[in-house]
Amino acid sequence: MTENTQWWKKAVFYQIYPRSFADGNDDGIGDFPGMISKLDILKNLGIDAIWLSPHYPSPFVDCGYDISDYEDAAPEYGGMPEFKRFLEEAHKRGIRLMLDLVLNHTSDQHPWFLESKSSKDNPKRDWYIWRKGKGNNPPNNWYSTFGGSAWKYDPATGEYYYHYFYTEQPDLNWRNPEVKQAMFDMVRFWLDMGIDGFRLDAIGTIYEDEELPDQPVKATLEEMHRRQLNIKNDEEGKAVYKDFKAMFQYQHDLPGVHELMKELRKVVDEYDDRVMVGETDEIAFYGNGADELHLNFNFPLMRTRKITPKHVIENQLERLPKLPDGAWPCNTLGNHDCPRMFSEYGDGIHDEAIARVNLMMILTLKGTPFLYNGEEFGMSNVTITSLDDFVDPVGKYIYHLERDVMGADVETAIRRAAAWSRDKGRNPLQWSREGNGGFCPANVKPWLPMNPNYADGVNYSDEAGDEYSMWNYYRKILAFRKTSTALTLGEQHILSSDNENVLIFVREIEGETCLILLNMGDAKVIIDPKAYGFARRFKMFSTDETQCHLDGQNVKLDGYAGVILKANQ
Repeated sequence: MTENTQWWKKAVFYQIYPRSFADGNDDGIGDFPGMISKLDILKNLGIDAIWLSPHYPSPFVDCGYDISDYEDAAPEYGGMPEFKRFLEEAHKRGIRLMLDLVLNHTSDQHPWFLESKSSKDNPKRDWYIWRKGKGNNPPNNWYSTFGGSAWKYDPATGEYYYHYFYTEQPDLNWRNPEVKQAMFDMVRFWLDMGIDGFRLDAIGTIYEDEELPDQPVKATLEEMHRRQLNIKNDEEGKAVYKDFKAMFQYQHDLPGVHELMKELRKVVDEYDDRVMVGETDEIAFYGNGADELHLNFNFPLMRTRKITPKHVIENQLERLPKLPDGAWPCNTLGNHDCPRMFSEYGDGIHDEAIARVNLMMILTLKGTPFLYNGEEFGMSNVTITSLDDFVDPVGKYIYHLERDVMGADVETAIRRAAAWSRDKGRNPLQWSREGNGGFCPANVKPWLPMNPNYADGVNYSDEAGDEYSMWNYYRKILAFRKTSTALTLGEQHILSSDNENVLIFVREIEGETCLILLNMGDAKVIIDPKAYGFARRFKMFSTDETQCHLDGQNVKLDGYAGVILKANQ
């Protein structure tokens, strides 16, 4: 397989959050039968691969990232028979499937942990990280990233176990060769079944300092979160980030993880044509470009409230030159851990136009693009208004912080918790104007509240029937991208513009060149393609035909509009 025939370089990935995608058995929870029923829609949309968020059996303390069995599928989703059918049906349609792989921890209900905690001399005791306390205190002053101590006392054995995340998510001891062997065998279990790769969750937390030194920050984690909630400017934000980094320095990004990734890469490379994507933006996880992960997310691109040409240019000029030879970029603006793209980057007035321009950017920048389910319908965040409706423990923690630490009233605490909770972007997909957006029957309560705008036309059925809708724009631009080798595999050159709201760059490969013009401001602009080496004859794809005009050799773009000019050299 040559470098440029690797399927994941040309592919467009689409993340499915299984609990929210489609309910096939009318219980208010998404499942595999529901997903299977929508595969033809995804095929028509034009995606090439699915990233499936955790589908394993789980107590669902951390929304599925607390796994109780690595080699099964959750019964509420249909179990293993329905998973295998989903995999088969996806492959029939030429759609590949990538699973979430949680390496750092298991659920405290996993049989391994139940054995480990049963006694100090159990063979699996050392599969997790157990330590004696200091007197009546934990082994050190480390925090869990989700609040409280990183150590949980077990009265039955008189020792503490370590958990970077929730107490129900004990960390595996990857320094134990038996753990590594068991986890690598699990990876082979899924690869043997035919899945096409893994998205690796939280890889930076796999190892911690064996000496367990105390961290130096005097503030408590709650005080740090209080500072974070009240950041007023970039300077304060940088100071908070610096202290957070110091607080978790012995628990995150230890060097040994790179050797582990190299070992895991060798396991995956035993199979043809598979891919690993890391939940990290650390370029170091590319290794030498061929010996660690295939792709790492360009998260800095999405860490802004407004996508501007300056932000994109700085990101590309900062990141791309640092990639090792052979490494391939990976870009996204949305996933299950952040607000929906439509809400996060919109201005409340031009939201759809901004979303179209941002999508054109993601699909034309060099690298593999990742899309998040529902954004193709123009779905926006859901507003949680009742404490009873929170599922994400982050939202519940922020509510506690606001009420018990900061003294806020109930209404304010719920509003602030809703703003920080990840529930807002995990809302069920809106398939029609029927009750509950067609996700589940009208008389069934969905697992998370629906955004009521499904009744206003923000749903698949309405969008699919409108030639000029957001959904059809997604479909058309994905089809256009497939026709261009320059857009999928070409090199990239950022060009200068005398307008701070206009982003101009070229993607080119032998025999083909594409010029991308993106107006990210609200004022009209006029651009002469000839100034960038383009003759008057070219193929064109635009964000909106009514917003992009040809005037002689010039291209006129209305506010928040973009165009791709394609010409053979």
